[in-house]
Amino acid sequence: MNTSASFEGDSSPFKFFNFDFTTPVSEKVPAPEYRPLDFPQPTQDTDLLKQLSFIPGLKEILTIRQVHALEHATVWVLSESQSGQPTNVQLDNELLGGLSTEHGFYLYGEVNISDLRRAIALARHRLTSGEWDLAIHPRCGTNLSVAMLLTAGLAVGVHLLLPFRPIEQLIGLGLAATTAAELAPNLGSIAQRYLTTAIPFNLTIENITRTRDVWGRDAHFVKVGWQE
Repeated sequence: MNTSASFEGDSSPFKFFNFDFTTPVSEKVPAPEYRPLDFPQPTQDTDLLKQLSFIPGLKEILTIRQVHALEHATVWVLSESQSGQPTNVQLDNELLGGLSTEHGFYLYGEVNISDLRRAIALARHRLTSGEWDLAIHPRCGTNLSVAMLLTAGLAVGVHLLLPFRPIEQLIGLGLAATTAAELAPNLGSIAQRYLTTAIPFNLTIENITRTRDVWGRDAHFVKVGWQE
C-alpha cells in the first residue's frame, strides 16, 4: 500500500549507499550574509542551463547533483533528530541510506513520513542558507569511487616505477593501497562538494511515496521538480 504526502507551495529543491564516521556540522542556520565566499549563487545552474542548453542531458546532470545534496542533507537531519541529543557534532545513523536519480531520491530505513517531510524541508533550508557541509557525506559512493580510482592509479604507477621483482612489487602495492586509503576521504569530500552535489536552489518537492526500488527494497521515494 502506497502512502503519499505532498508539499503545497514548498520550494524545496551519484549514488550513496552505506557509509560510516561522524562529521562536525553547525546546528545553527547561518544567515545568508555569512555564507562561505565560494558558496554557489542561487541562479548558477539556471544560468548554465540557459547558456549551454544545446548539450544533451545537461539538465538531468544538474538535477541529479542537486538531488544528491538534498539526499545527503536529509539523512543528516534525520540522524540528528533521531539521536534525541542536541550536539555540535553531526551523528550518522547508519540505518539510513539513499539513492539519487534525476527524478528524486530513495530514502532507505525506518522513518515516519511526517518526520521525513519535515526533515526534507529543513535540509533544503539549511543547505540554501549556507550549510554546505550538509551536502557532503562520508558514506557516499563518490568516496568509494575516488578510493578505487586512486588505488588503481597509484598501483599502476608503482608497478611501472619499481623493478619488476615480486618483493618490490608487493611493497609498492602495499604503499599504493595505504596512500590511497589516507587520501581518499579528503579527495572524496572535495569531489562531492564540487562535482557530484550542488545546492538545491532549483528543486521543489512534488510528493513522497512509500514504494520499492528496482531491486525490490522498501523505501520512501521523494519526487522532485525543477523550477527556474
